[in-house]
This record gives sequence, structure tokens and C-alpha cells, in this order.
Amino acid sequence: MPVRARAHVYHMQPYRAGKPPEQLKQELGLTDLVRLSANENPLGASSRAKEAIVQHLDVIHLYPDGGCSQLREALSAFYRLPADYFLFGNGSDELIHLFGVAYLAPGDELMMAHPSFVRYEASAQLNQAILHQIPLTADLRHDLPAMARAITERTKLIYIANPNNPTGTIVYRDELKAFLARVPDHVLVVLDEAYYEYVDHPDYPDGLEHVRAGANVVVFRTFSKAYGLAGLRIGYAMGRPELLDPVERVREPFNVNALAQVAAAAALADQAHVARTRELNRAALSMLQAACERLGLRTVPSYANFLLIEVGPNSTQVQQRLLRRGFLVRTGEAFGMPTFLRVNTGTLEQMERFVEALNDALCEGSSA
Repeated sequence: MPVRARAHVYHMQPYRAGKPPEQLKQELGLTDLVRLSANENPLGASSRAKEAIVQHLDVIHLYPDGGCSQLREALSAFYRLPADYFLFGNGSDELIHLFGVAYLAPGDELMMAHPSFVRYEASAQLNQAILHQIPLTADLRHDLPAMARAITERTKLIYIANPNNPTGTIVYRDELKAFLARVPDHVLVVLDEAYYEYVDHPDYPDGLEHVRAGANVVVFRTFSKAYGLAGLRIGYAMGRPELLDPVERVREPFNVNALAQVAAAAALADQAHVARTRELNRAALSMLQAACERLGLRTVPSYANFLLIEVGPNSTQVQQRLLRRGFLVRTGEAFGMPTFLRVNTGTLEQMERFVEALNDALCEGSSA
């Protein structure tokens, strides 16, 4: 009899990493490939973060600080939260995994919007929880009243990505407050604010308001997006210590590497870099939205660093034409939105070139 893993594991879909950019360039004969598929920061990391990494290269033979003490104190001062309100992970992906392991038993229920970040679904599957996916509204926003109505006595975790990935839409302050007032005490609500630093809207809620108020709310944020440290994989959760304690019990002792810790602390101290990132994103997003309007393409209002662009049923062909022109973007197929492309912002020069390539790719399709 062959060795078998747990049966439900075989129903999960493994993450399929795309080809490395250098391999794609070689295969397609490209000298340049602009990656607009992973919601990365085109400005890269802060120079202070890079310097911190170099300064710590001589100690990478030592195990990292298992409690992320330096970064914990820096974030505690930055957010004015007690130091024990923080928990760290190897990116937000690991936090999602750990919260599932700590909180979900077989038959418990995890709720999320659809479409939203796919790793929530994986957490439910891994822990044999029942997954409830509540469709977005017609304007592709979280339907919080429908989510509130769907809560049962078995509901354990609710994920709200704000802004949402892949749509870039947000939940507003008053509607979040009204939703949380309807959530019973046995439910933990996770506000995934991976794109928090990019949002420019007067009614965008700060999830920490509810953490400070003592609600059963945990907020996720990350250094992967606006801080430009995606390659180092470091995210963090903020919540009451009693909500974080079960997760501390199941995490690995050294789950955040030493270079990620010092780079994140240095990046946090360089808010001027975050401000430049935010300013560039605002300009690039505006440029891309205006260009799509000129091309007659529908877009979804976004408050993150990416834009959903509806190009029609041939989105995969458009994606491939863009790739041949040196631009890597994602189709919406994985999100259940096959007529869309998701394009993250780049530099203004990259956005100008992308718009030209998009126009050419669409024209190629119409003339085929």
C-alpha cells in the first residue's frame, strides 16, 4: 500500500509559481521585462533597509531573535500599542496559515468574500473547515450585511481584506462598524490591511481603532507592499494578547529571519520612502485609469497599488500579447474574473510604455 497524506490535502491546489523573469526573457528574446503581476513596489526597498541588511551580514550565522524584539518595540512606538499586541510571520501568508492552525477545527466555519485573497480558502481546506464565500456586491465590494447574515454558531474566522485583493475596493468606516456590532463573541474577525499604506479615502477605517476598543479583531499588515520588502517575507498581526496567544503557541520559534527583522525596522523608520511610494502610486494609478478610459476599457476603482481592467473574454490572449511586448500581468481567471487583467502600478515611464503596449495588444486582437 502506498504512503498517503491526509485525504483532504489532495483536494488542495498547490501554489503554481510563474517562470522566473530571466527565464521568460530568454525564452521570448526580450531584453527587458516589466513585472506588473505581483503588486510589488517599483521603487524597491528603502536605502536604509538595504544598509541595515549589509550591516548585519556578519551575524547571519546566528539564529534570529525569536521574539522580533527590536522590530516589536519599533512598531509598538509607531502605533502606540503595547508590545505584546504584536505577532510576526514569514509574510502575511504564514499568518493566515497559523491562524487557521490555531483556531480552526474540522467542521468550524471560515468566511470570506468572493473573490478575495486565495490563501484564506487554503487555510479552510487545510484545517478541514467549512468555507463560506460571500459574493461581492455589484460594484465589487464586500457585502458585509450578507456576511453578517451568514454567521452561524460554527463560524470561527472571518477575513475581510481591506483593500480587497484582487479588486482594490474598500470597506468604509461606518459599514465596518455596523458589521462588527452584529458579529457574536465567538467569532474572530481578521482585517487584512496589506495595502493599508496606499489608501487615500476619507472614509477608510483604521482597523486598529477596533483593536484598541477591545473587539475580537486582529489586523494584518505587511512590509511586502509599500515598504518594498516582499523578498524578505515579513508581515505582522496586531490584536489583544489573548487573541494572539494561541497563534504564538503553534508558530515555529524562528519563523522570521534576522535580515528581515533589521530591514523592516529600518524601513519603518524611513517614512519618507513610504510617502514617495504612495505619491508615485497615486500618480501611476491615475495615469493608468485615465488611459483605460480613453481606450474604452472598464476599470474597478482601486485604492491599492493595482488596477482591474476589463479587456473581454480574450484576456488570456491579451496577457500573452503583453508578455511578448515585455509586460507581465495577471489574468483574473484565478479569481473567477476571466474577462479582467490585474495590473499593478510601476514607474510613470513604465506606465506610459504599458499603455502603448496595451493599445497595441488590443489592436492586434481586433485585426486578427
